[in-house]
Amino acid sequence: MENNLASRLENIAPFHVMELAKMAAELEKQGRHIVHMGIGEPDFTAPQCVIDAAVKAMGAGHLQYTSALGIPALREAIAAHYLNKYQVNIPASRIVVTAGASAALLLACATLVEPGAEILMPDPSYPCNRHFVAAFEGTAKLIHCGPHERFQLSDKLVRQYWNEKSRGVLLASPSNPTGTSILPAELAKIIQAVKEENGFTIIDEIYQGLSYDAAPFSALSLDDDVIVINSFSKYFNMTGWRLGWLVAPERIVPQLEKLAQNLFICPSSVAQYAALACFSAEALLIYEERKAEFKRRRDYIVPALRDLGFDVPVMPDGAFYVYADCSRFSDDADQFTRDILNEANVVIVPGLDFGPATARQYVRISYATSMENLQEAIKRIGNFLRKKI
Repeated sequence: MENNLASRLENIAPFHVMELAKMAAELEKQGRHIVHMGIGEPDFTAPQCVIDAAVKAMGAGHLQYTSALGIPALREAIAAHYLNKYQVNIPASRIVVTAGASAALLLACATLVEPGAEILMPDPSYPCNRHFVAAFEGTAKLIHCGPHERFQLSDKLVRQYWNEKSRGVLLASPSNPTGTSILPAELAKIIQAVKEENGFTIIDEIYQGLSYDAAPFSALSLDDDVIVINSFSKYFNMTGWRLGWLVAPERIVPQLEKLAQNLFICPSSVAQYAALACFSAEALLIYEERKAEFKRRRDYIVPALRDLGFDVPVMPDGAFYVYADCSRFSDDADQFTRDILNEANVVIVPGLDFGPATARQYVRISYATSMENLQEAIKRIGNFLRKKI
């Protein structure tokens, strides 16, 4: 059987974030109290009105297959959300509801990535994005983007690294692991540079609802040809419900539908009917209160990390991550995070997953946990560092 495994598996790396989570679980079995700042999952869950909508849908028998594109009412609600929040008029016919943002990215890559094609993306970036490309036998061309670029691709870098194999770019704004966004003016230049090469632009906006320092913004306000990915997991706090969406140019929606029919049949019907309640006034008020809490946590954790001696070269303006340089303490971020777990009982993750450029000197810290846990983690890490130094 092993001799029959597909060669593409060699291009898919393990997810080290999950390995640390497993190590932490083993320590918890031993009775230790672990503060988790590793996995990127909101500590908030779906509001009661969303849960009630799911129960109502089940009681009404909405448990069968839906259209592969999603139920019309949810596609309309998402379109209205773009108009109300971003002042972008997107017809519901361009919206494809998916089984999470991961399915949206898989559909986008299945539609656009040819074998051997190179897709430009920043280093550091979310590892699954490059693996989605690899799954369709493309290659992620990782381009080192440091603090001066806000850890993001720029127009200059896209033009510098585009070659005869390049077919598109895959961006995330705000980004995992850095929490930084691409400024709108720069993003407009990137989109134009890619269009000049007849390439495609995919933009992961799953953290766009959690942007703290600027007015709400979507790349769809810049160009109709971009493909935007979004999710109910982060801003809407529905991680385990596995529901997302993508917005695509009208001309490729039939191709996405064909793929979705074959690969997924449809997203979860219950999750779709529940998600309708996400756009109610009651739910949106809760989400904005939770967003304010995330900002409060960011405004605590970044200065606290800097006081401990970590270098946070760019203030994260979105998501719930801090990307911090730990080279003052160690030249091996992987071992450093293991030591912190074993000696301080705190989970943070190394840059190893997010690309080679920052693998050894950066760590990602998630503040998607309570303020009490953040304060306890800073205390524990501080004690660990004082012993180390």
